[in-house]
Amino acid sequence: MKYATRMAAATAILMATALPALAAGQLNIYNFGLYTPPDLVKKFEQAYDVKVTVTEYDSNESAIAKIEAGGHGFDIIMPSAYVVPTYIQKGLLLKSEPSSMSNFKNVDPKWVDVTWDSGRHYTVPWVWGTTGVMVNTKVYKGDINTSAIILDPPAELKGKINVVPAMNDVIDMAVEYVGGQQCTTDKAVLKAARDKLIAAKASWASIDYASFEKFIKEDLNASVFWSGAAMRIRAENPGFAYGYPKEGFSLWQDNVAILADAKNVENAKLFLNFIMAPENAALISNYTRYGNAIVGSEKFMDPELPNAPEMNIPAKFKDAAHFQITCPPDVQQIYTKIWTELTK
Repeated sequence: MKYATRMAAATAILMATALPALAAGQLNIYNFGLYTPPDLVKKFEQAYDVKVTVTEYDSNESAIAKIEAGGHGFDIIMPSAYVVPTYIQKGLLLKSEPSSMSNFKNVDPKWVDVTWDSGRHYTVPWVWGTTGVMVNTKVYKGDINTSAIILDPPAELKGKINVVPAMNDVIDMAVEYVGGQQCTTDKAVLKAARDKLIAAKASWASIDYASFEKFIKEDLNASVFWSGAAMRIRAENPGFAYGYPKEGFSLWQDNVAILADAKNVENAKLFLNFIMAPENAALISNYTRYGNAIVGSEKFMDPELPNAPEMNIPAKFKDAAHFQITCPPDVQQIYTKIWTELTK
């Protein structure tokens, strides 16, 4: 399409959706590492003549600390569901009313009235997935659907295990492994989880966002991991498989929100509406290998994705799944103490 024709078409679309007119400028995105599709960014830049800068972070905790400190210069953040209420309570997000945007009609109804942002006044969905265990089945021949791989490691995996530095994911896994429930206030359970983690650490190689290459080359053979990341590893080394711990595992969703102190608000609103288009949501899933919440995106997704084992919880383990929630402040403080001790 010629430039003039493309400009006219883009303007007509924007007028029809009641969003701001095409505004050349910038958009600064703050997102998890390896989580922002370059082709999505390029498509948005070309459609709206906006230069996008992506800065990456390694955890929800480090991201919110930077946002609270101020002076960051970011417009958009991608918080996980369990931290969204904290962002809202602290006044860190703009009430951008995504439900008034034209593409909001594409959001699957089950992802609209969510507990962390009922009615979606602040956030739109990015992707969803699970937190489980990834293991090299060429090295380990046992049951892959158990947290014992991490918390009571078999001899063949000792020294080759990584644990991602995601506090709630890891502590929730340990709490459920010892028979508790996430965000428990039972001090005996929390102590048992803490003791289990400290004892298991001796068998781990790292607590890190290890590079995919370390798994592909089999320098590491097991990890607490996320479903989409595990699928990306399996594509390069088919010996790796993703397990759903029968003791309990987390479902989660990451979200997109505009920061309260954003400088490029109108461009940020354009981006939120843009990613709710089915073909654009598919670009996100194709890159990250996670599910999305946009109806109609499946026909644009890579054909192997919808039926991939990492995208489909086996029926016998569905009762072990729970959606990750925001722990009360007193419990979160205990989690933080456990995590500090574990990572020191």
